[in-house]
Amino acid sequence: MDLYEYQARDVFEKYGVPVLAGIVADTPEEVKAAAEKIGGVVVVKAQVKTGGRGKAGGVKVAKTPDEAYEAAKAILGLDIKGHVVKRVMVAQGARIAEEFYFSVLLDRANRSYLSLCSVEGGMEIEQLAVEKPEALARVEVNPLTGIDKEKAVEIARAANFPEDLVEKVADVFVKLYDVYKGEDATLVEVNPLVRTEDGDIIALDGKVTLDDNASEIRHPEHEALEDKEAADPLEAKAKQSGLNYVKLDGEVGIIGNGAGLVMSTLDVVAYAGENHNGVKPANFLDIGGGASAEVMAAGLDVILGDPQVKSVFVNVFGGITACDAVANGIKGALETLGSTASKPLVVRLDGNRVDEGRAILAEYAHPLVTLAATMDEGADKAAELANA
Repeated sequence: MDLYEYQARDVFEKYGVPVLAGIVADTPEEVKAAAEKIGGVVVVKAQVKTGGRGKAGGVKVAKTPDEAYEAAKAILGLDIKGHVVKRVMVAQGARIAEEFYFSVLLDRANRSYLSLCSVEGGMEIEQLAVEKPEALARVEVNPLTGIDKEKAVEIARAANFPEDLVEKVADVFVKLYDVYKGEDATLVEVNPLVRTEDGDIIALDGKVTLDDNASEIRHPEHEALEDKEAADPLEAKAKQSGLNYVKLDGEVGIIGNGAGLVMSTLDVVAYAGENHNGVKPANFLDIGGGASAEVMAAGLDVILGDPQVKSVFVNVFGGITACDAVANGIKGALETLGSTASKPLVVRLDGNRVDEGRAILAEYAHPLVTLAATMDEGADKAAELANA
């Protein structure tokens, strides 16, 4: 789960990371009141989960409460890369002397943590990595030891911080890692981390991504951070049914049992789609080890609710749950959904009791169901039907 900037700011404050005052507001009137409360120069910042806010006009400096009011009128309702601004944060202004960059993230490829750091902050890190890779320090962080003061100093020096700033920024790095570890995050990023004209180190903007796997058991309080109104309705519906679902932009709905099988299915469908006008997978949906009628109905209900979906590919390997149970699950799901199941289904079964499962579906002879012997055959047929 990605946090809004104001949420990241509050989490930073909780762990002692130096931040400036910030007040969330939903109307120009609330923004004016917030500016009056903070006093002095403020910055009105769009709260959207995307970058490029400044270039899009989503960040404005206001010297008076009246200017803040006008800034809010211009920002609220603004479309920034498909995200409509419904809320802003009124942040205390800062007299910036220098801007830096710092992040710690999960490096999945190397099964470790990684810290990225630079004395050249303020610009998009992807742009900096391409244009000036030598300005971006990459320091591996051992998950068992994390970032203590010694490691933080190493990171600061690798990023070429002046020696008189190393100790100061290192203290902030340690606290930012405390956020990363304490909240079970997969990303904690500050851009810019600034030195003010008074010599203070301040986290001026923050991005935090939390690991959803830790939320339910380790961090039930994270549920309060979720913006349910902004959530994709199909993903929210799938979550209520306990399904692992991610919406994509294609036309072929995917149902499989097991994350690895579903990921492979996405690749095979994308490859097959190249021969059928470029159709692509419409989602990731893992129904897990069981494939009962209830689970299958819930999965189909979610996928068929996506107007982009033109066909569905059910790709199941019978292991603990045998193929005949899966077939009965598909049969029961279609009977449960009735007329709402109106798009063609291609079903590939393999594994435990596969012959019995195929026989059940063949005898059922539902007009929307096509049986496929292999995954490649099923992917090609689903792509063909989606293109048709």
